[in-house]
Amino acid sequence: MAIGWQLKGDGRTLSPDEVVAPHERLAWDRTIGLGMQHVVAMFGATFVFPVLMGLNPQLAIMMSGIATICFLLIVKGTVPSYLGSSASFVGVVLAIKAQGGTPQEVTGALFMAGFALALVGVFIHVAGADALTAVLPPVVTGAVVMLIGFNLAPVVADTYWPQDQWIALIVMIAVIAMSVGLRGFLGRISVFLGLLLGYVLSFLADRLFGPITSYSAAAGEVTTHYRVDWSAVQAAPWIGLPPATSGDVVGWHLPQFNLAFALVVMPVVIALVAENVGHVKAVAEMTGTDLDPVMGRAVMADGIGSMIATTAGAGPTTTYAENIGVMASTRVYSTAAYFVAAITAILVGFSPKFGAIVSATPGGVLGGITVVLYGMIGLLGAKIWKENGVDFGNPLNLVPVSAGIIIAVGDTQLQITDGFVLSGIAFGTIVTVVAYHVARALAPAQLRERADGAGVVTATGSNRIIDPNEPLDEFAGDRR
Repeated sequence: MAIGWQLKGDGRTLSPDEVVAPHERLAWDRTIGLGMQHVVAMFGATFVFPVLMGLNPQLAIMMSGIATICFLLIVKGTVPSYLGSSASFVGVVLAIKAQGGTPQEVTGALFMAGFALALVGVFIHVAGADALTAVLPPVVTGAVVMLIGFNLAPVVADTYWPQDQWIALIVMIAVIAMSVGLRGFLGRISVFLGLLLGYVLSFLADRLFGPITSYSAAAGEVTTHYRVDWSAVQAAPWIGLPPATSGDVVGWHLPQFNLAFALVVMPVVIALVAENVGHVKAVAEMTGTDLDPVMGRAVMADGIGSMIATTAGAGPTTTYAENIGVMASTRVYSTAAYFVAAITAILVGFSPKFGAIVSATPGGVLGGITVVLYGMIGLLGAKIWKENGVDFGNPLNLVPVSAGIIIAVGDTQLQITDGFVLSGIAFGTIVTVVAYHVARALAPAQLRERADGAGVVTATGSNRIIDPNEPLDEFAGDRR
């Protein structure tokens, strides 16, 4: 399809079972509201990961919007996804810095990873999705989706939740209650409403009970602080560009290429391919459409998005699981909302003050929201298994993927060299893919036949193409 959207009904009234397809949209005021919810979902991670890599977060926000628009144009609006900062490269970037790499050499290596990912996308597009399915069967893609979601659990447990456990608990309960209890459009923006509620509750708690003594993400330790701190908001200008890289200040810059550093980041590309495929499969599950024909385009588009972002000095991008979780909650898959989110991110890149407001969201509020979203992402992997009839009575399916999932969930590390460590999603994904194929090569014929007999893989994760108008009750439930 070309970029363009049909109005869904009157654009305002949806029955509890209705979904909004990628080529459809709601009224623009509601589409803008949904786009803002996607911004909220991606903002924290897109802001934090560049900080961890020593790159400029304001620039990363801006480039994520540009990369997302490029992605949507390349896939012709068929895959609703947001491209935010990738977490998979944090470890290898730290390894490059430990070897004396400059910010320019870091982004040069990351540019090469994006280029390699784009080439893999071209291969998939030419060879077809079947070639990819042979490498990444449903048992593997389901595991990758699951470990991507559940790997985020420590972010909740160690970073967000401890900052204000009671606010987190209230927000979590509110999001759950609103997502199933509110009717119509309000039920579909429950995450955004939960954020607003949490912000207000945190402000009131500061006024009524005073500062809280808890873990502070800004300080990295337990301190006594207010839940809502707008000191950075007051200091930030309304309009301004990211700075140029100079001395200790990292901003926009052109990449520099170093072959040794490029080789350090290349193993992450394997994980990114599986991660992208897992995301597209998850979107296909939710939208009920066959996305295999555009699988190669999607992978290539992510690679191109990363190349664009790193050319300006930002970090590489990836399709965001957080936004997939929002779609699972709202059942609105309109790419119009993603264009709104992308344009908003670009504008935020020109406004340090707005970025400061969003980044000042109390950690407890984010804890309540992310504990729901991250869990939903992980369970999409289980749905892929279910729809494909994956038989876990077969040790060929059970044993290899179980190792990869635990490695990712526990953020287990593998020290390759003094400066290169595989961990988390990257390590878990590689173990899942490699261990499955090694086990398959060693398995007797009857186990392979049982694994192959589970069903014909489609992008919907089953041996049938789901009607796009069919209710997806397994994702969001009946809101009546």
